[in-house]
Amino acid sequence: MVKYAIAHASSAPSSAPSSDSSSSTSSPSKGYAATLKAAYASALFDVPLTAAPAPTATQSSGAAAAGSFLHGPALLVSSDGDGSGGRDVAFGGNGIAKFLSLVSPSPGATSGSGGSGSKGGSGRYGPRVDEWLEFERTVLRPSLSSSLSSSLSSTSEGKGGEGGSTKKIAAALTKLDDALSPTTGGGGKGGGTLHLVGNSDTAADVAIVVTLFLASQRIADLLNQYDSVKRYVAAHVTSPKFLAAVTTVDSGILLPTSSSSTTKGASTQLDYETESSQLKAVTTIFTNAIAQAFPEYANVDPVVQKCSSSKFGDYQCNAAMRLFGTMKKDGGKGGGKGGLPDGITSPQDVASSIVTAVENQTTNGHNPVIDSLGINGPGFITCKIQSSYLDHHLNLLLQKGIPKPSPPSSTHVQCLVDFSSPNIAKEMHVGHLRSTIIGESVCRILEFAGHDVARINHVGDWGTQFGMLIQYLREEYPQFAKGEEVNITDLTVFYKNAKKRFDDDEVFKDRSRLNVVALQAGDEECRTIWKILCDISRKEFDKVYERLDVTVTECGESFYNDKIAPVIEEFSTKGLLSVEEGGAKCVWIPDSKFSIPLMVQKSDGGYGYDSTDMAALKYRLFDVGAKRTIYITDYSQADHFKMCFAAAELIGWVEPGVHRLEHIGFGTVQGEDGKRFKTRSGETVRLVDLLDEAVRRQEEGLAERIEANTAGITRDMLHETACALGYGAVKYFDLRRNPTTNYIFSYDRMLDLKGNTAIYLLYAHARLESIMRKAKERHGVDVDDLVKPGSAARIVIGHPSERNLAVNLQMFADTIETTLEDLYPYHICDFLYGAATAASEFVTQCKVLGSPEME
Repeated sequence: MVKYAIAHASSAPSSAPSSDSSSSTSSPSKGYAATLKAAYASALFDVPLTAAPAPTATQSSGAAAAGSFLHGPALLVSSDGDGSGGRDVAFGGNGIAKFLSLVSPSPGATSGSGGSGSKGGSGRYGPRVDEWLEFERTVLRPSLSSSLSSSLSSTSEGKGGEGGSTKKIAAALTKLDDALSPTTGGGGKGGGTLHLVGNSDTAADVAIVVTLFLASQRIADLLNQYDSVKRYVAAHVTSPKFLAAVTTVDSGILLPTSSSSTTKGASTQLDYETESSQLKAVTTIFTNAIAQAFPEYANVDPVVQKCSSSKFGDYQCNAAMRLFGTMKKDGGKGGGKGGLPDGITSPQDVASSIVTAVENQTTNGHNPVIDSLGINGPGFITCKIQSSYLDHHLNLLLQKGIPKPSPPSSTHVQCLVDFSSPNIAKEMHVGHLRSTIIGESVCRILEFAGHDVARINHVGDWGTQFGMLIQYLREEYPQFAKGEEVNITDLTVFYKNAKKRFDDDEVFKDRSRLNVVALQAGDEECRTIWKILCDISRKEFDKVYERLDVTVTECGESFYNDKIAPVIEEFSTKGLLSVEEGGAKCVWIPDSKFSIPLMVQKSDGGYGYDSTDMAALKYRLFDVGAKRTIYITDYSQADHFKMCFAAAELIGWVEPGVHRLEHIGFGTVQGEDGKRFKTRSGETVRLVDLLDEAVRRQEEGLAERIEANTAGITRDMLHETACALGYGAVKYFDLRRNPTTNYIFSYDRMLDLKGNTAIYLLYAHARLESIMRKAKERHGVDVDDLVKPGSAARIVIGHPSERNLAVNLQMFADTIETTLEDLYPYHICDFLYGAATAASEFVTQCKVLGSPEME
């Protein structure tokens, strides 16, 4: 029986925020919110969850490998009773809610908000669900976080201090209200008054409801202005299943059970001068403080995360509320009232004791990492990083270069990434965009961490379709028989014409089928034509890869032909092969949710995708020696790869703790209509045309700026610059979002100079380059010389905007560690956008050229 378990790395969720959380300096714990989403989804979709055992020091896969860098929960799936040894299938609250809705055994959920639905798991998912999940992550959640900071400053700034954030929340609530309104929402786009999509609960409802519930006390007055949203939230949060979810999280049922113990009061040692992870340093400080203040609770996680606003701190520790609850629950361990430790009557008292313990961790009279501390609300502890710590690490960065990840993330292993994978005799289209871009990024991330990476392009270069292609070339290009060169200028047209002949001409169809047999038997002419088609296709693929700066090694389906039969024999020898009625040879996965088997050989003796992929998987594990294998395809192939991975484990190819098999399933690129992105005539968009259009639009804009003398480039640089901006914009627009979600392709948005776009990042970079160039030309200062190893120049943090930039830059190591866990490039995009924004703020507020500091 399949078991689903919630696993936390080092940061378990903190206690729920109290009704006066508006007085805290930070939003409720990200971990708490994500765990509540998981618990609510579990209740709504009737998928039981348990808590996975806490990871041991030797575990290196799934949530365990995230260490102190993964703050949300991970969902593990296994057949073990306690959820241990499971494979991670989803990360974060939204991801888990979406997964649970898809595997739900029940029909459309009705118990959460009183709706009526008729569809099962797949009926709860569609493009609109993804759009609302992305809206919650990128619009609603950030606007509520900024409102918290504004509300805190309202006492000194007045209403004007929260105007910007209030407008953002109002805009978000207006969008929700329209979708939920009986008149504008209805049963169409919005799907009624109590559901965002359709007439049953979805992952979108889970995400939106939990986020609004946690913020409801702070935005109560504003929420009262939106009747549909207010009714929607009230219906959900008063439902038995939501209340049960809150109780589950607050009681700690979904928290990890400790698999190891720590000596009471023992300190965790860390070299703060060399450790590049800022989060790990802060976490260690609070871990040791808790162990010192409350030795009986030395194992309690400090739950450290970045503050939502730099105005009130850099990091926050959310352990006090949970720790106080644990003390009350335990009882009898202390000499104070109710068995609590002496002097402890509230979470604020716990927080105060932790603060005192932090202040006692001093070197040369001060804490090596943390400067000022504060206690807010029910017990949130906020802190700022020591300027001397920032000075030291920024100067260390200049001396030694960009920090590499720490073990175990940096422990050298052989990795293999399967991505792009177009089909021979077909041009690459928009459907290949995400696999190609994400795959290249994943390879670069792993290589940066020091791993060897095999970049595999598993092209479709084998199959029955080649029979018709061979026959069509033979008939339409008779010069081939004379040894003359074949010039096929449009692969798409060539393939379509061949397919039409195959469908319309029975004689052509019969000859095509004979060609398949001949090709597989090694017929010289058929193989020559096959090679010609592969070479022509390869040249077209390379044009796209060159534009996108993608490096890949082709190893197509045909490579594994002679490796399939031995794999089938191995399954048979080990008693894992089932011969079905008709003669098909299959592998059934025991104790799984899969109702169909892997078909490793068809009833006619032929091989299909299952056969090739199992042969490829064994080759990659044993011949390539891959310890971490990643497949990057669209989400519809997720079950196929789960079955392949399960079969590999079943036959014993996968060694637990050594091999890691992963599938990154990405969403669909959509047009403005929310459907698959196509041309106006309904044709699939060729990838080269998509890239060309981005460059064309960028050239038009640059040409206008050149005429106005505001471009900073000459006309002879126009095309090269437009290519860099256009291609970069397309890539970044995809990478900056969670790959599991769908997104609407928009040239206008991706080429916008404002917001989280490649154009904005490149503009920010160009602005800094301009300052450096002017420093050299006008003041004789070469910044490159200043930052060379051995230079006497040192960075000294001064202005608040300078300090904010330093804090953002110092988050790089943590960002890489997080990304190495789930391999989602958007983490790095978020870091880049934050750093670019901080840099722009710095150069706006601080004069650089000609300033006294420059002298």
